[in-house]
Amino acid sequence: MNDSIVFFDSGHAPALELLGGKCASLVSMTTAGMPVPPGFAVTTAAFDRFVDGSGLREEIQAALAEIDPDDVACVDRVSARIRAAIEARDVPDDMHGMLRDAYDTLMSRFPDEVPVAVRSSATAEDLPDASFAGQQDTYLWLTGYPAVREHVRRCWASLYTSRAIIYRLRNNIPEQDLSMAVAVQKMVNARSSGVAMTLDPANGDRSKIVIDASWGVGEMVVSGQVTPDNILLDKVMLAVVGEHIGDKHAELVPDPRTGSLVEREVEPDRRAVRCLTDDELLAVATLAKRAEKHYGCPQDVEWAFDADLPGGENLLLLQSRPETVHSAAPAAPAAPRASGPTGFSMTGLTFSLTGR
Repeated sequence: MNDSIVFFDSGHAPALELLGGKCASLVSMTTAGMPVPPGFAVTTAAFDRFVDGSGLREEIQAALAEIDPDDVACVDRVSARIRAAIEARDVPDDMHGMLRDAYDTLMSRFPDEVPVAVRSSATAEDLPDASFAGQQDTYLWLTGYPAVREHVRRCWASLYTSRAIIYRLRNNIPEQDLSMAVAVQKMVNARSSGVAMTLDPANGDRSKIVIDASWGVGEMVVSGQVTPDNILLDKVMLAVVGEHIGDKHAELVPDPRTGSLVEREVEPDRRAVRCLTDDELLAVATLAKRAEKHYGCPQDVEWAFDADLPGGENLLLLQSRPETVHSAAPAAPAAPRASGPTGFSMTGLTFSLTGR
């Protein structure tokens, strides 16, 4: 493939300027041998060719020049206008051909066509000093090339959500050199999923790992729609220091009839128990430590157990990004947790999972 498409397992350098934060991480972790679901990046080179070749660049710059960052209604209007222009503009036939070829190549790895997640990957996200979580779009459980093609363009347009525009303005992040890659990745049929931090987000204690976990796809965890299990572990011994069993009243699961994700009520007996076994908990903590060692700083990790894979092969790493709140400061003795060992959840502090 040319520089418009990069497969995660191609051995390509994880270049931020070409792949954006998310895809660069997926390429880096795949190259390091971590269990990342297969997929490919539609690179920033493809986005830039589309924007420049269609005349959108000048149109976007003119619209952004009209913004009053203190007027939310103004930002919303400009955002809507830019996004509509991106979604309406024709994509060149050769670019459609490259995307189609990449999609077919990915599908050829499986006996049948599989659902995918389409995930935004901006060049200014997942950086140690920038928290862009949730500002661009992710789309889950898409089946078929037409859906992928449509949602790649929606991800491109989401570079200009109101949240992203305001964040860049308030943090003096320039529009120059800003670009968007898109990940197209095999969807995980998540039996359970969640997030793990290789420090305690309550107090910055780097000797701990905190795991939030719930049934099904992790979107409901990070959006705060369910109360997950919250487990605190010692990072060295991987012993449980404290845990709180969340209610986990609902889960997102695939509906074979519609080919989409649906919300389903969780049975009372599954709500009352931890959604990870001791062995699974150990595996998640070990994977999170591996990600931290790979990147050399505390990490905020997405993971899921795939119901379609055998035990021992079913834990998948969906994303790892630098923790941005505490890890920018020098390591210091941790202050006590304000609400005890099980009183803090990461829900609402992290991101939208691919499947989570």
